[in-house]
This record gives sequence, C-alpha cells and structure tokens, in this order.
Amino acid sequence: MQSLDSLTEKLSYLEPGQADQIVRAYYYAEKAHEGQTRRSGDPYITHPLAVCKILADMHMDSQSLMAALLHDVIEDTPITKKTLAEEFDEVTAELVDGVTKIGAIKFESRAEQQAENFRKMVLAMTEDIRVILVKLADRLHNMRTLGILHPQKRRRIATETLEIYSPIANRLGMNDFRMELEDLCFANLYPMRSSRIKKALKLAKGSRKDVITQIQEAITNRLEREGIQAHVIGREKHLFSIYEKMRTQRKPFDQIMDVYGFRIVVESVDNCYRALGAVHNLYKPIPGRFKDYVAIPKTNGYQSLHTILKGMRGIPIEIQIRTDEMEAMANNGIAAHWLYKSDDPATGAQNRAKQWLKGLLEMQQRAGNSLEFIENVKIDLFPDEVYVFTPKGNILELPNGATPVDFAYAVHTDVGKSCVAARIDHRLVPLSTPILSGQTIRIITAPGASPNPAWLSFVTTAKARSNIRHFLKNQRRSESVALGQRLLEKALATLDLTLDAIDPESLKRTIEESGFTEFDDLLEDIGLGTLMAQIAARRLQPKQTDETPEDQDDSSPLVLRGTEGMVINFAKCCRPIPGDSVIGRLSAGRGMVVHRDDCNNIAAETKSNPEKCVSVQWATEVSGEYPVELRVNIENERGVLAMLASILSQADANIENISLDEKDAHLSVVTLQIAVRDRVHLASTIRKIRKAKSVTKITRTRN
Repeated sequence: MQSLDSLTEKLSYLEPGQADQIVRAYYYAEKAHEGQTRRSGDPYITHPLAVCKILADMHMDSQSLMAALLHDVIEDTPITKKTLAEEFDEVTAELVDGVTKIGAIKFESRAEQQAENFRKMVLAMTEDIRVILVKLADRLHNMRTLGILHPQKRRRIATETLEIYSPIANRLGMNDFRMELEDLCFANLYPMRSSRIKKALKLAKGSRKDVITQIQEAITNRLEREGIQAHVIGREKHLFSIYEKMRTQRKPFDQIMDVYGFRIVVESVDNCYRALGAVHNLYKPIPGRFKDYVAIPKTNGYQSLHTILKGMRGIPIEIQIRTDEMEAMANNGIAAHWLYKSDDPATGAQNRAKQWLKGLLEMQQRAGNSLEFIENVKIDLFPDEVYVFTPKGNILELPNGATPVDFAYAVHTDVGKSCVAARIDHRLVPLSTPILSGQTIRIITAPGASPNPAWLSFVTTAKARSNIRHFLKNQRRSESVALGQRLLEKALATLDLTLDAIDPESLKRTIEESGFTEFDDLLEDIGLGTLMAQIAARRLQPKQTDETPEDQDDSSPLVLRGTEGMVINFAKCCRPIPGDSVIGRLSAGRGMVVHRDDCNNIAAETKSNPEKCVSVQWATEVSGEYPVELRVNIENERGVLAMLASILSQADANIENISLDEKDAHLSVVTLQIAVRDRVHLASTIRKIRKAKSVTKITRTRN
C-alpha cells in the first residue's frame, strides 16, 4: 500500500519549506477523502498519493505535487476552489480546478463526452501546461489499477487512453509515459495477444542475450579506442510497438525481433557525431537509413542520431546516439524541464509545446463543435514528419503526406487562404502533390483568392483542415442568408408584403417561434431549404390579412445570377444552363437545386411536393461556365477525337470529360462533357460540331 514515507523520500530535491507544504497537502486531502474508498477497497487517498509519487519521480515543482494530492478534492468533496486558494495558493487551486473541469459535464453520447472533455483539457493546458502532466499521471495510475473494473469498462477506458492520452504524451515527448500507457492499454484491450507476445519476448531475450552482449562490447571497445566516453545500453522493445509492427508490416514475431537496438549516451553534441563515425567504421551503415534529429529535432523536442547498420552475419543493428540531456528529453519530454532545470524555460520542449497548444486553441475556436475539433486534433497528434524549406531557407516540420496547401497554412493562415499555385524546387506542381523531406516550397498567392472545398480531400494537417472548414462554413452562411432573404421576399410578395413593412414585434415573435435568436439565423435556415419561405412569410403576415386567396400566385420568379455560390446547385441529371427554362427545388441542408423544367425528376417532385418547388429564371447577364453533356455519333476515322477537341477549342468551350464507345466497325458514340456560358454559346458550339463531315448526329443528353 502507498504510504506518506515513500513519498517524502522522493522530495529531497525540494526546499524544506516546500516539502512541508506537500506533507500538509497530503493530510488535507486525506481528511477531505475520509471514508471514501476505491473499488479495490483501499482508502481513496492511496490514488492521489500514487499520482503525486509519479510526478515526484519526474522532479516536478511543489505546486504540481500539491495539485496531484488535491486533484479530486473539488470533484469528490464539498471543498471549493476558493477554499483551496486560501489554504494553499492561487496557482495550486487553478491546477486542481483545471484537472477537475476535464471530467465535469455529462453528455448524451460517449463520443460527445470524450470530445468535450478533450476540448476542455486543451483550454486548461493553454492556461498551464502542468494541468496535463497531472492529468497524465492520474490516467497512468488509473491504468495501472484498471484490473478491478468490469471488462467492458476496462476496454472503454483503454480505448480512450490509446486514442487521446497516449498520443498527447507522445506529442509532449514523454516517451516513458507513452510506452507504459500503450502496454497497459494493449493488455486491457487484447489480453490474449499481450500475454502471448510477452511470453515470446521473454523466450527471445534468453536466446538473444549472447548476441546483445557481443555487440555491446564491440561498440563500447570501439568508442573507448576513439577516446569517447559513452554509456551503451541495449534498447528494449515494448509490447505494443511489437504488436503494431506485426500488424501494420504483416511480419511474424521472429522477423520483428531480428533487429537489435542499442542506445549510445555521450557527454556532448560533438561526441554524438564522433560516436556516429566510430560505429560506421565498426559496422557497415545501410544507405538511406540515417536520420539526424539533432540538427533538426522532432516536433516534440526529441533529439537523437538514428542509424541502421549491418552487423556480423548480416544482423541489422539500430543505433540511437544522444547526450544525457537528450536522453532525459526523450524519456520525459516537457517534464525534463523540471528534472533538468534549464536556464531559459521558454526554449526547447516548453516552447514547442506552447506553439502546439497555441495551434490547438486556434483550431478549437474555429471548430463547429467538439466532435469536429477532436477529429482535427487526432489528425495532428504526432504523425511522422517531413522537413521542408521555405524560399528563405527556414525549416518547417509537416506530417508525412502533407501538400503545398498544408505548407501554405503552416507559414501563415492568410497565405493558405490566398494560395493559388505552388512551386516545389522551382517546378510548378498541382496543389495536391505530396511533399518530401528536403524540398523547397514556394507558394504563389493572389489577392481575392479563397480556399477551395476540394482541398479538404487532400490536406493532412489539422490547421489547414480546420481553417478551410471555417472559411467554407462562414461563406456558406453568408450565401445562405442572402438566398434566404431573396426567397422570403419572394414569398412575402405573394401576400402583397415587403420585409420593410413587417412589424418589428411580429418579426421578433416569428424568430423566437422558429427557435432562433437572430434574423440572419432564420434567413440561413430558409436559404438552406430547412424552413419553407412560404411558412415564414405566413407567420410574418399581419393577423387581419391572414386569409389569402389560394389561387394567388407570384408573377416574379427568383432570378439566378450565377454568383450565388454553394447554396444554389445545378442538377447533374439534366445540367441546366443559362437560357434554359428552369425550376428550383428546395433541399433541406443543401439550399436550392436547379433543374430544367422538362427534367423527369423535377416533374415527379412538382406533383408530390409542390411547396418545395420555386419558380426561377435566369438573369439577363449571367456569369460563369456551366457543364453540358453532348452525345455525338461519328464515323470511325483516324484522329476523330483530336478533330473534336480542335473544334471545341475554336468554339471556346472547355472539355471537362470525353469518352468513346464503338457501336460497330463503322460508327462510334463520343460522350462529351463541356463547359459553356449559356444556351446561345451551346447552340453555336453544336453548329460547329455538326459541320464536321464525319459527324452523323449530335444530341444534348438529359435524364
């Protein structure tokens, strides 16, 4: 059982006064939790004491240790944050409150609860990074004592830990925490697999012992000969990493264990590179398998030289070379700041962590809800990186598979918004091109440019994804509001009313009855087709004119200008273009879908749901290009496709797609998808195609 003595033994690194404060916090927490027990039957105080000891091993400051002892006091006892601040200090009370808030609210769905808890954790972390360190220690002890719970609950907690807490520990460079959390999750999620790999690993250790000792001695002797003081240790693989490699690489256990790992810890950065030269002289390095994380640290502050060598009898040997300080950073990450006090706390891991948290806060503000936020963050939780250069020679770290759009947003949000093209190593490339380490990226921007919805299909960073979604959401709202206003004005016109003539009280009442707080929200709902404009118009109608003749009709249809944006879509079944006789159909959540009035789909809809159909017509001047599908019967001759392409180019009609289907030995059918400005432009294009000698028939397709 945990005891206070076992904690006080670990507090020798603190000032005597600080150690006394921690002892006082222990007795305070013990009294507050008096009578409370854990599921195992142990007094509840054993849990906060264990959490405190985990942090004491990391040489955390006294306020973190007091917060660890008191972290459940606000949640599980009548004691308040204000009382804690008076008893101890404001900072400790804030830390306890930050940890408490993470699990305070109940939600309808488990996913929503997990997402909202994580969002609150991020907010608490941005106030003080120590909140997450206390929370990680709390989760680690809970995982260590998970065995008492029902298997289903164990699996749920283990899944959450593996998806959220373990990647955060990884992202903050806390490798020891990550490995233990992953192994504990593995044991609870897949007990049989974990047990089998554990047994196999134990057997493998025995058979590998002689080889490991031999390689270790050879490396140590070579380094001594070169005058390099170093500590050489065999690197153990943890269970979950073995399982993941077996699963993802589809390799048996024996092949995973074929690789022998060693860590060389030296005194200085200079000796890191000297040691690298020494081991490369001892064993042959495998080309392309060297990585320098000393010159270019990983995002979480990790630094080390990685190389893979071919040892005796062709045995692959993985070597990691680092200094004592880098070793502390690799194992404890951001917590290494407290373990090995640095002169400037704002450098290294702390600075990187703050930058990451700042990015998370920005994403949280832009996300529509907690579930969208957590989806973005999961993408961003420490993927493999590529290192690329800006035109000025600065290095940027991006996840594997990142594109120029991700790079643009990493440089600055405004650069991402106005990005139109990119050059990789001076060569113009599509914006969807995956970028590789060592490349130089130059982004070409244009004033007035805006994010494209298609970018969401290839961007990989959470920052790019959340910013694009935020822009599109705002753009869609403004377009929906504008369309909603036009639809409402049209519906009011049928009642001989205008928006300006509506009584403010009637407007306010209608907004409230519809469940909104602002008029723009009501208009957005109308624009998206969720609320019928006619219903809203009748609600706004003064009581004395409530009776309206049923045969009253609006003589002025809604005018399509072609600039309405995402809330007006053109049906793919009949592909209407300016000049066609058209009709609009309101579709909930999508806005309006415009069909040709002779389209079979809209004919059925007009009969079944006439209230959803809106009379529309094209404006005199319409902007943009519109897709049309043509079917051309053509005689089989050499170069017919080239001939058609030439005609369409002369007609100033862009080809979007072209396909050829042979009907028989003499005749083929070419299906063309082209973009035209209007019906006149289409007629001109058809006339030019018809003049070609080999064309026997041309028709515009419809459903």
